[in-house]
Amino acid sequence: MTDRIEAAAVELRPLLQEFILWARENAPGSDSNLVGAVALWHRLIASDNVGRWRQGDLRTVLLDRMPQVVEDPDAAADGMVSAVRAYLTFLSETDRLAKGSASLKSLLSELDELEDDFVDAMEDLVVEQDDYDDEEESEGLGDFEPFADELAELPTIRLRPDAELAMATRKAALITKARDLALWVGSERRVGETSLLTDAEIIEALAALGLPAPEGSGKPLADSVPALWNIWNLAIDLDFLQPEGEDTVSADVDTADWPFEEDDDALDVWMAGLHSVDYGDPELEDEDATIALSGLTRALLVRVLLATGSKPLAELRTELAEAAAEYDDQGADAWAAAVAQYGDPLAPVLDWLAGYGMVEVEHDQVRLTPLGMEGVVHLVDDADIELDARPAIDAMTALDLLSFSAELPEEEADAEFAAWMELREPHQAAKELLEAAAEDDADALVRVQAASMVGSLGEVAVPAWREVLDEPSLRPYAATHLAQLGVEDAPQPTPADTHWLILDMLTISAGLGRPEFVSSLDDIGTNLVNLLDVIWKVPHPHLEELLEEIGKAHPDRQVGKAAKRALFKARSTHS
Repeated sequence: MTDRIEAAAVELRPLLQEFILWARENAPGSDSNLVGAVALWHRLIASDNVGRWRQGDLRTVLLDRMPQVVEDPDAAADGMVSAVRAYLTFLSETDRLAKGSASLKSLLSELDELEDDFVDAMEDLVVEQDDYDDEEESEGLGDFEPFADELAELPTIRLRPDAELAMATRKAALITKARDLALWVGSERRVGETSLLTDAEIIEALAALGLPAPEGSGKPLADSVPALWNIWNLAIDLDFLQPEGEDTVSADVDTADWPFEEDDDALDVWMAGLHSVDYGDPELEDEDATIALSGLTRALLVRVLLATGSKPLAELRTELAEAAAEYDDQGADAWAAAVAQYGDPLAPVLDWLAGYGMVEVEHDQVRLTPLGMEGVVHLVDDADIELDARPAIDAMTALDLLSFSAELPEEEADAEFAAWMELREPHQAAKELLEAAAEDDADALVRVQAASMVGSLGEVAVPAWREVLDEPSLRPYAATHLAQLGVEDAPQPTPADTHWLILDMLTISAGLGRPEFVSSLDDIGTNLVNLLDVIWKVPHPHLEELLEEIGKAHPDRQVGKAAKRALFKARSTHS
């Protein structure tokens, strides 16, 4: 069955690539990635022609097969039906709905009838999956979840600035190889049904990458060059290679410009290929053995991270051999097969990670590079596991400081502020903090945090306060602090300034939950109704939602009515 699946996947790839391009323009709300599984199983169990969809095929695929094979039932429940609707429309509008198919109208009608049953089936799977996940301690070698507690207890991880990381991405050998492969592919190169490239093209591509051609493997050439296909897949991940219509692929127009000059652009490319770490897993002759060692690269990364970024290779080898045997019945045999094939099962892992700029191996010590640390932190975050990672103090912007400090205990936030202040003059620090607070007038928490920090600097911050008097979101704080400092020619705070400060505090308390919000309203006391009669005039970004929440949350009916009146006035004025 595996061979049939692979053959069908190769057959479908050009069609699906063209559908993805079509969907970007014609069905932007659909998740085209969800169509692949449906198209594949339609080809395998319902039709020998990928374009022939008969009455009943949708039921066979969506209700009979998908519940057995779908990987993410939650995502499927949300978007698979709409994605299939777009796919069928694509087949019809591009004349790919083959002879013998039902009409598009009848297919879409059948899809509508099946939708509720399909969503119910997916939601049942979600419940089953949650129950299964609760019972299972780990999904395999590459699962980070068993290390969640250890990761949470790690000391603060300091990440390097973007400029340094971008410089490192430009030196990543694998990205350069992906670029070279894409440039070799060129414009509108035909791709085949059984193999992306012919044997002659494979030899050319290997030469372009400086990779040796296999000798005497006894297998088809396409099956003997996994390194080439890994780089091919990386080129696709990086958008260096793009589908160009049916059965063709082309290098993206910007590919030749790599390494990109702009730091953000360089980092975006590197991040797009981060999940290529999985390409470092050993690829063995036996498919089951390959599966048994899947996740080995991630398993190495998390162990090096837990060792605070550096760990002896011998220890890693021992731990991972034991983990492979523990996680899969064939793990020990797969490890032995990897020893026979590579000499060291970690050789392909380390080669890939080093080529992607994430690790360095020196004196049998595996060390995460700054780029590698950045990447592992992102992978852990993708797994929804908490990790204390922050920019290095010398790389921390004012906005970074404000954002992180808002989430920290007071003593720890004070320590971050003190360390950050040591690297700049107080007047410059005040200017940076207020500029950061002005970037988003909807972020009341950052604004309050900035005002508190700048306020602690005293008179040295007066010039910075003066500069933001014309900034609506910061004027209330500037006027208040200048008045407190006794600056003679500074404007006095107005009632509108006071009202803005109150709305900021209510915004923050609302974000903490209804009990905290009601408590903050109680602090205002009997003046709340009078306040509501005037506060609706303040052009605060959260005014309307706060008034609406006051009307819902406050137990006093008189307050509720006043909030509704104020909301009506605010909406009438702002509209």
